[in-house]
Amino acid sequence: MALLNPLYQAVAWVIINVHALLSTFLDPDGGLAWGLSIVILVIVVRILLIPLFVKQITSMRRMQELSPKIRELQKKYKDDKGRQQQEVMKLYKEHGTNPLSGCLPILLQAPFFFALFRVLSAIAQEQPSYGFTEDLVQSAGEALIFGAPIDAQFNTAQSTSVRAVIVVMIAIMTLTTFITQKQIMVKNTVTTADNPLAQQQKIMLYAFPVIFAVTGVFFPVGVLIYWLTTNVWSMGQQFYVIRRMPAPGTPAAAAQAERLAKRARHAQERRGLFGRRSANAAQAAISSAGQGGSNGSSSAASSTGSGSTAAGSTGADSTGTGAPGSATSRANGAANGAAATSRPARRQPSRQPRSKRSGSRRR
Repeated sequence: MALLNPLYQAVAWVIINVHALLSTFLDPDGGLAWGLSIVILVIVVRILLIPLFVKQITSMRRMQELSPKIRELQKKYKDDKGRQQQEVMKLYKEHGTNPLSGCLPILLQAPFFFALFRVLSAIAQEQPSYGFTEDLVQSAGEALIFGAPIDAQFNTAQSTSVRAVIVVMIAIMTLTTFITQKQIMVKNTVTTADNPLAQQQKIMLYAFPVIFAVTGVFFPVGVLIYWLTTNVWSMGQQFYVIRRMPAPGTPAAAAQAERLAKRARHAQERRGLFGRRSANAAQAAISSAGQGGSNGSSSAASSTGSGSTAAGSTGADSTGTGAPGSATSRANGAANGAAATSRPARRQPSRQPRSKRSGSRRR
């Protein structure tokens, strides 16, 4: 289609330039260089689709919020299916949501998917187009991925080994599609019988794997690599959303609440253990300080007693060396010893009032 030629050229431009970059350290004619070029194309496309993915999540949350009202409308107009459908669509329009928004990323990937299919078909027919030169067409046509040419298809492959590789890739593609839809339905969807979103997810759970399993025999190996890569991206993306941003009222939301409660309990236990350790350390410090103070007091008392004893003996000695036989000198020595025993070890020299000192000088 001429209308999609710019998209074909854009896809081919990304593959050619990524291949040129990878050829600086990889074999330019090898399947690894061409396969990684397709993988990086997928990454570029999925990064561009992230805003639409956020919009998809927002729309799905609104759908879940509207589920009670939709159930009321279904009960109210249970005998009139046409009126019921009109009222439900009116409710969707009033709240700016769409039940098909869950398919939006897949639908928007379809043009890139068919653009890659067109580019690889041109390579298989050895037609230089969309920016591919003859050398690039020949190099891509000879590239092997797990022993299968990058442009090989199951319905046209002549080798049994090539067909076996394609069958394994189709099986993995189908399985990853099923797992991606399954984790959305089981963990992040309110599973009630009258929930329209749950019914939509259930249809997608089985419809998409069957579609890809049937149509995969017509896809080239390069297109299968594209879809395998986008499935792995979708699985990781959905795992992050389910774990970090679960929908309210879903098993994923209950699991997140349980994780947060468990984390809070562990944090409280750590704080309690730290508090107990701090209290024990403080008590040990207080006990150690008390023991040190009592030891210091006993040491001071013993030193004071020894000093007093020394002072008493000094007084006695001085008394003995005075005038022997003098009762006055002996009495003075005893008084001096008693005074030395009673006063503290350190004392400041006494100061007489200024008036007395000045009077004594005048006298």
